[in-house]
Amino acid sequence: MPPLSVIKGSLDKVAFSKGKSDLITFYSRECMAERVRQLSRGTGEFREMAEICPFRGIRYNQGIFKDLDKVICPPYDVIAPERQRIYYEMSDYNAIRLEHGIEQPWDNATDNKYSRAAVTFEQWLKEGVLQVEEQPAFYLHDHYFAYLGEKKKRRGLIARVRLEQWGDGIYPHEETFSKAKSDRLQLMRACQANFSPLLALYQDSSGEVVKILSETSQDEPVMELANSDEGHTVWAVTEPKFVQRISELLVAQPLHMADGHHRYETALAYQEERARKLACVNRKEAFNYVMMSLVDFSDPGLVILSISRLVRGIAPSVLAELENRLGKLFTLEYIPLGKDLIDRLKRGVIAGAFLGVLGLKPQFVVALRQRQDAAIVDMLPGSHSQAYRNLNVGLLTDTVLGGMLGLAPDSGNIAYTADIDEVCQQIEQGTYQLAFLLSPPRPEMVKAVADAKDKMPRKSTYFYPKLPAGLIINSLDQL
Repeated sequence: MPPLSVIKGSLDKVAFSKGKSDLITFYSRECMAERVRQLSRGTGEFREMAEICPFRGIRYNQGIFKDLDKVICPPYDVIAPERQRIYYEMSDYNAIRLEHGIEQPWDNATDNKYSRAAVTFEQWLKEGVLQVEEQPAFYLHDHYFAYLGEKKKRRGLIARVRLEQWGDGIYPHEETFSKAKSDRLQLMRACQANFSPLLALYQDSSGEVVKILSETSQDEPVMELANSDEGHTVWAVTEPKFVQRISELLVAQPLHMADGHHRYETALAYQEERARKLACVNRKEAFNYVMMSLVDFSDPGLVILSISRLVRGIAPSVLAELENRLGKLFTLEYIPLGKDLIDRLKRGVIAGAFLGVLGLKPQFVVALRQRQDAAIVDMLPGSHSQAYRNLNVGLLTDTVLGGMLGLAPDSGNIAYTADIDEVCQQIEQGTYQLAFLLSPPRPEMVKAVADAKDKMPRKSTYFYPKLPAGLIINSLDQL
């Protein structure tokens, strides 16, 4: 077996012996990652890597739509019913009709929001509302937004990534709920497409990927749109030298799933369904891939919010004893709830506090700090890694919610939100009895848990802002 560097060099020569369009086709259909994996199998090298390819994305026809902001929408999991209506009214061609259609009273097995999305998708393609890219491309995406009064930009590379089981080059960091996966699977079956990308993180230790993407961003973008909250600039990267070099640099990079665990597991289920229907599967079919936006762990625009837990259904006797039980593990500081404190909570839990509790005492937040004489970590299940044991969300889930309150993460008595204002409102209105406020995990903490082959509890992270639906669409029926 020749050295891996020789194998890669040979592939480079093959690629460069082709013309521009052939080169792109070479990468889109073969994927350098797959070629390297096939040739290096058995050497012990590159067993854990993600396979990344350009693809022919589907985009809104800008000859028809001058204001693209009117036709994109957030992903399904952050769209409240009232916002869903607003996106419907924003444009007859808003991607909400594909991503998260309205349910109707007369829906049945053959006429429902999924079948309507499929009909709409096909119609928009036939009418030219949506157009397929002429040649495979990576899509460089700059996502502009404001966070706590500061303007930020998160840079991602939208690509097709070959589906693999968790741990084979792609790593999860948190548990998932089954209900969300069922919804997305039905949509995928009906439309055979990804309407929004998953978000995954990679480690650009050398800084070479950042350098290449920076050079690419000097070219003319294919899309620019903005509203009062967010902006998007997109470049279609088809230049052979950039396609090749990006493929080279990312071929051996493990990917850490940030946002989209449900959709990734749904894509795996869909892949299995499609494969069973074929007499021969060559692993090159489009359903073997999923669309992702790849972001560097050190990107300055990478923002992670914490997700608070709203709790109800606690028996009065249990609630009455909670302060005493918490006092055995933590010191409790009662802080009056006011505008200044709320602003501080939006930036993270009070400095030095393990977590905050709202609802134990009216109009006060109780800051919990670990007692030196209490071995809280020893109360965690032994199956978890040290990285997990360092997380406040893990300790909250296992010792407080589970141990003291007897609530499972998927209990109907627990709600999740990243909005502190909503937390305060729900407690004030009495909809929920308690709220547990957490400081956001740092990117390196998320990576450490995933690298340890462990998972954070469900709804542990909120990568802000969410990637929109409809910006780039990935067909699961063509390469």
